[in-house]
Amino acid sequence: MRKTCRRFLIPLITFGFLSLSTLSFSKDVEFHFTEEQSKTAVDIIDKLSTRHYRNQPFDDELSEAMLDKYISSLDPAKAFFLKTDIDKFHKKYATKLDDTMLKGDLDPGYDIFVKYFHRATDRLEWVISQLESPEGFNFDFTKQESIPISDDAQEWAKNEKEADDKWRKRIKASILSLKLADESTEKAKEVLLRRYKNQLTRLEQQDSADVFEALINALTLLYDPHTSYLSPRTLENFNISMSLSLEGIGAVLQSEDEYTKVVRLITGGPAAKQGELKPADKIIAVGQGDEGEMVDVVGWRLDEVVKLIRGGKNTIVRLKVMPSESSDDGARKVIRISRDEVKLEEQAAKKGIIELSDGDKVFKLGVINVPAFYLDFDAYRRRDPNYKSTTKDVYKLLKELEQEQVDGLIIDLRNNGGGSLQEATTLTDLFIDQGPVVQIRQTSQTISRNYRSRHKAVYRGPLLVLTNRLSASASEIFAGAIQDYKRGLIVGSQSFGKGTVQSLTPVYSGQLKITESKFYRVSGDSTQHRGVIPDVSFPFLVDSKEVGESSYDTALPWDQIHPVPHEAYYNIDAIIGEITRKHDIRKLQDPDFVYLNKQVKNLEESRSRQELSLNEQERIKEQEDMKARSLAIENERRTAKGLEPYASSKEWEKERDAKTAERIEQETSSKQLNTDDDALLSEAGYILIDMINLLNKGPEQVANF
Repeated sequence: MRKTCRRFLIPLITFGFLSLSTLSFSKDVEFHFTEEQSKTAVDIIDKLSTRHYRNQPFDDELSEAMLDKYISSLDPAKAFFLKTDIDKFHKKYATKLDDTMLKGDLDPGYDIFVKYFHRATDRLEWVISQLESPEGFNFDFTKQESIPISDDAQEWAKNEKEADDKWRKRIKASILSLKLADESTEKAKEVLLRRYKNQLTRLEQQDSADVFEALINALTLLYDPHTSYLSPRTLENFNISMSLSLEGIGAVLQSEDEYTKVVRLITGGPAAKQGELKPADKIIAVGQGDEGEMVDVVGWRLDEVVKLIRGGKNTIVRLKVMPSESSDDGARKVIRISRDEVKLEEQAAKKGIIELSDGDKVFKLGVINVPAFYLDFDAYRRRDPNYKSTTKDVYKLLKELEQEQVDGLIIDLRNNGGGSLQEATTLTDLFIDQGPVVQIRQTSQTISRNYRSRHKAVYRGPLLVLTNRLSASASEIFAGAIQDYKRGLIVGSQSFGKGTVQSLTPVYSGQLKITESKFYRVSGDSTQHRGVIPDVSFPFLVDSKEVGESSYDTALPWDQIHPVPHEAYYNIDAIIGEITRKHDIRKLQDPDFVYLNKQVKNLEESRSRQELSLNEQERIKEQEDMKARSLAIENERRTAKGLEPYASSKEWEKERDAKTAERIEQETSSKQLNTDDDALLSEAGYILIDMINLLNKGPEQVANF
């Protein structure tokens, strides 16, 4: 069963609520909702019902789903509420939220928060007192205990005694993880003490505006994960963020449970160029400069974490992360990043050439890396003939590669998160003759096919497009069109699956970001949810259950509409079987592919675990086994390639860090694409050679080209 949505692309508030009346707690905290918020709620519900792409009424069924979503947003780890609280909420409000909120009455949510506030305050104070007291938590790490780590295994505590034990194990697990990361028990307790004191302080600082936003977004997220309400204050921060979006580290972040998780890196940004931060990494601490204290940010709101990470150009930020690529629960890594601007020219397409042999002939293959679909809108609107755009840059690179007489071309869209729809269309125009590129269906079900290729193809030779799970949006439109026109092969990993369009619309107070349309390929398939499925699949270390549109439980589904007439350039169906067969043979023999597949299997086995041991020696042994297994896989690869095996994991890590630094320096200083040591790119090249050879066997393999 998919877990209740704990992933929020907006800074979902975890504490606070509102009421028409005012309630004072013994801690002098007051909560109330205003007439303005009441009217805003009614306005938002109306717009969701009439303008959102998903035609979904706010009825009893959605009311119950909203209740679950709201409870989950307040207490995502099931740490504070008791099972009796949840049963009471369901009995009292499961089918009532639609009735009350349609009238602007927010009292049910207020009642839920009052209970949450008391539960959370009491629990945090209890944890803090236990951590501060010498007679408090004294853990026996030789005892055979464990905690559930799968989402399905998480349950609400039935009573206070069970809740106490769950928290005891929770604190024990945190301290053990810190110990395994070379912290002493006392130091670990200090880290946790600061963490929970900060959570208590933030709980007491929440106001009605924060909580209203959380309540409303418990509803908007049921329509799809990209629809959200922005209060006037959040909208101001959003606009500041947009104006500063090209200054910082260049990473898209989201909240998941208590952690801040990396969704993707902005191409050309400091984090992408630095090379160590990866999608799905979890940020657990942030430090300023080379010597600043590492501030623990577990349990912080997303906007608060962003404030710590954001900073001026040429300043240093240090991130302590739990690496997504590690199967070691105690693994921690500190990444040093110099903040900078994301410059348009650093997102520019680059070209390179790889030479590969099929045994009879050496093939010269052009490679164009397209990191983003960019367009200098201001210069374009001014009709500046020198405006920058993806299409203009790729056109120039195509002409240069034509002069070098390449035998085929690879368009590398790995990690390309999208960008301008116009550029996705005009880039497709370079490779196909006149015809539609994408269909767009509106909320009204009206279908637009205005985005078309309007010229004859500039490049007419063999083509391959390389994708991965982080290829999204505009990348999927381009790759989908190339695949539908059978213009070339799509190779790599299933793409992200972001096939919707959002717009900002004013509401009574603030604005609503609402999904209003959906992309469809010329074949009639949507790019939403499923993304583009490659003709030949490659392994990818990022877990598709953690990253991608399908990882959101309220994502709009994949579906189809009528196809539109379009050409078929190559008879791909006639050759794909043989291409796949040849690839399957190579991947069993290629040391890099064998290594990648074993890494993926290693991570999958680790992620499949249902419980986490709280026995220190067991965990140390698990760590040692994981490191030994990883080193053995790497040394197996090196031996197969005629290289000396590493003597230890430390030697391997040292050389890996040195190679990363060297690669970053080369990519920063060179305008040419670095194609060295890229096993996936090389295999894509061999697949392209197979395609060329098979197409050259006879004219019956080619249609209309």
